[in-house]
Amino acid sequence: MGRIFKAVLMLAILGFIGLTGYAYLGNLDPEQAEVTVPVTLNAD
Repeated sequence: MGRIFKAVLMLAILGFIGLTGYAYLGNLDPEQAEVTVPVTLNAD
Protein backbone atom coordinates (compact mmCIF):
# COMPACT_ATOMS: atom_id res chain seq x y z
CA MET A 1 0.00 0.00 0.00
CA GLY A 2 2.88 2.33 0.74
CA ARG A 3 4.40 1.76 -2.69
CA ILE A 4 1.14 2.75 -4.40
CA PHE A 5 0.94 5.90 -2.27
CA LYS A 6 4.54 6.80 -3.20
CA ALA A 7 3.82 6.22 -6.90
CA VAL A 8 0.71 8.41 -6.83
CA LEU A 9 2.60 11.12 -4.96
CA MET A 10 5.46 11.02 -7.49
CA LEU A 11 3.01 11.23 -10.39
CA ALA A 12 1.30 14.21 -8.77
CA ILE A 13 4.64 15.98 -8.27
CA LEU A 14 5.75 15.27 -11.85
CA GLY A 15 2.38 16.43 -13.15
CA PHE A 16 2.68 19.67 -11.19
CA ILE A 17 6.20 20.26 -12.54
CA GLY A 18 5.02 19.52 -16.07
CA LEU A 19 2.05 21.85 -15.74
CA THR A 20 4.28 24.62 -14.41
CA GLY A 21 6.73 24.16 -17.30
CA TYR A 22 3.92 24.24 -19.83
CA ALA A 23 2.52 27.42 -18.27
CA TYR A 24 5.87 29.17 -18.70
CA LEU A 25 6.96 27.75 -22.05
CA GLY A 26 3.61 27.02 -23.71
CA ASN A 27 2.53 30.65 -23.83
CA LEU A 28 4.70 31.64 -26.80
CA ASP A 29 3.00 34.25 -28.96
CA PRO A 30 3.40 33.82 -32.73
CA GLU A 31 5.17 36.46 -34.77
CA GLN A 32 2.75 38.90 -36.32
CA ALA A 33 3.22 40.54 -39.70
CA GLU A 34 0.97 42.76 -41.77
CA VAL A 35 -0.13 41.14 -45.02
CA THR A 36 -1.70 43.15 -47.85
CA VAL A 37 -3.33 41.36 -50.76
CA PRO A 38 -5.05 43.21 -53.62
CA VAL A 39 -8.66 42.16 -54.17
CA THR A 40 -10.52 42.46 -57.45
CA LEU A 41 -14.28 42.89 -56.98
CA ASN A 42 -16.85 42.10 -59.67
CA ALA A 43 -18.89 45.30 -59.35
CA ASP A 44 -21.01 45.47 -62.53
